[in-house]
Amino acid sequence: MKRVTVILLAGGTCACVNVSAPDKPIVINLNINVTQEVVYRLDGEAKSLIKQNPGIF
Repeated sequence: MKRVTVILLAGGTCACVNVSAPDKPIVINLNINVTQEVVYRLDGEAKSLIKQNPGIF
């Protein structure tokens, strides 16, 4: 009787795991929106200098 119990317990602990690759490729959508804002301030003298010489820039 002990042999039957040991055989049943040993047979019940075996597990089978199947791993397979997916049929379709994995798609990762990354919707990234990058915005950049440049803020500049001019000194009064620099502003007047640019107005006087617009060809500098």
